[in-house]
Amino acid sequence: MDTGTHVVMGIALGGLATLDPVVAASSATTTSVFIGTIVGSQIPDIDTVLKLRNNAIYIRNHRGVTHSIPAVFIWPLLITAVVYFLFPEANILHLWAWTFAAVFIHVFVDIFNAYGTQALRPFTSKWVALGVINTFDPFIFTIHVVGIIIWALGANPGYTFLIMYVIIFGYYIKRYQAKKSVLAEVRKLIPDATDIIIAPTLRFHQWRIAAMNENTFFVGRAENGEVNILDRFRRVPVPKTPVIEAAKKDENISAFLSFSPVYRWEVDEYDNYYEVRFIDLRYRSNGHYPFVAVVQLDRDLKVINSYTGWVYSEKKLRKKLRIIPG
Repeated sequence: MDTGTHVVMGIALGGLATLDPVVAASSATTTSVFIGTIVGSQIPDIDTVLKLRNNAIYIRNHRGVTHSIPAVFIWPLLITAVVYFLFPEANILHLWAWTFAAVFIHVFVDIFNAYGTQALRPFTSKWVALGVINTFDPFIFTIHVVGIIIWALGANPGYTFLIMYVIIFGYYIKRYQAKKSVLAEVRKLIPDATDIIIAPTLRFHQWRIAAMNENTFFVGRAENGEVNILDRFRRVPVPKTPVIEAAKKDENISAFLSFSPVYRWEVDEYDNYYEVRFIDLRYRSNGHYPFVAVVQLDRDLKVINSYTGWVYSEKKLRKKLRIIPG
């Protein structure tokens, strides 16, 4: 989920913790648990700072080790140690338990969006992405904000957020059923599909679709249960040419290929350089595919420029690449 949603989730979990008699009985424990749930709801995304270095490192590592099984246990211990130092009269066991819940829920809910996490590390580095909830879901965020407002107006926070989480649980089931229905429709349209990726959008009844069979990539959209295929691309295996092999060694291309499960490729040859482009097919927006990886190589196959990330026009991509004159 996005940062804002994780913040309100941390606040809500802190409110829910007041149902714990040990937490409610001590102001120090209540305060320390509230701090623990807010920090715990944010700490797995500390790897966002990697974006300050470059997109390749960020893409390869975001939601990786910081969302792994060992991290789910390490983060609560670190947070508990710091918070308990500030509030030594707090109940350390309940402080740890609620902080652990915050960290675990953060990683758990991230599994349900299309980006996913490497939550099963160190056993496997496979990305776990169920594609049921959008990274920012207006309903989930709004219901948290409403719950916080109701709490501020004097309602019991424990029961307020308990009811809220029951509603959210039902919402997740509804989203899962909606995705399952879209999947069934896609299988009717493409009965020989070998892979189908269905990703949520901001709107409840809209889904992005990327599928493939042995010969074709299909890109589509589902709205109100109706599936439309918008683009088709001939599926051509990536050749093992010297240009392609040199391009794959670039960190931006390598990061893209480690992350993207469905993409097409292009190679263009100019007077002084080659340009290799990989295009992720999952994120079609207004007829454009904004998530790309591009590398330019000179005639000796040395990298001139490269980029991976989100670009919404060719002009902006050229600015990012600082393309050589001519």
